[in-house]
Amino acid sequence: MLNRQQIRYCLDTMGEMFPNAHCELVHRNPFELLIAVVLSAQCTDALVNKVTKQLFEKYKTPEDYISVSLEELQQDIRSIGLYRNKAKNIQKLCALLIEKYSGQVPTDRDELMKLPGVGRKTANVVVSVAFGVPAIAVDTHVERVSKRLGFCRWKDSVLEVEETLMRKIPKEEWSITHHRMIFFGRYHCKAQAPKCDVCPLLEVCREGKKRRKRGESVASTK
Repeated sequence: MLNRQQIRYCLDTMGEMFPNAHCELVHRNPFELLIAVVLSAQCTDALVNKVTKQLFEKYKTPEDYISVSLEELQQDIRSIGLYRNKAKNIQKLCALLIEKYSGQVPTDRDELMKLPGVGRKTANVVVSVAFGVPAIAVDTHVERVSKRLGFCRWKDSVLEVEETLMRKIPKEEWSITHHRMIFFGRYHCKAQAPKCDVCPLLEVCREGKKRRKRGESVASTK
């Protein structure tokens, strides 16, 4: 596990590497962000943005999504993985937004998690990006980077990873660190073929040092 000084070094280095890290899901308001994050589960942001470019022109309010048949909405997001289930959840969450929240996206994470298809990660993204509430959303990139570097333990659950990061990272840095870790994992410390050979964090990276000790190429991974 990294000590406090090493964690600070990692945070500062990722900040230097990705100073402009941000949410890459294209949206114009909290409602569009909510829909985009729901669609992004097990799907790339690039594909979601491709679909929402037309989707957000057709559907602008929760009422718009429930005014069409489920089959029509499914066709509109057909290129996205799990589109059938996501379409069902979108219509259900839109109906609940209208019924309970006057059509507005709630600003509270616990309230967001009451919406169909909205888990802790999705809620954290929405409160952080849309409403400026400090949060760390642990997606596949954040989890991978945290475990490879040694911020947390390999066996930790997603919730345990989030809780560990919240303890070890200053609260005022939670949101920006979330974005920087995503960029670091998406464009540098990739699931396959991470750029270990040119990584400034190799000397403190648990996974990188293990591979090097085994005599493997630092540019390879599992």
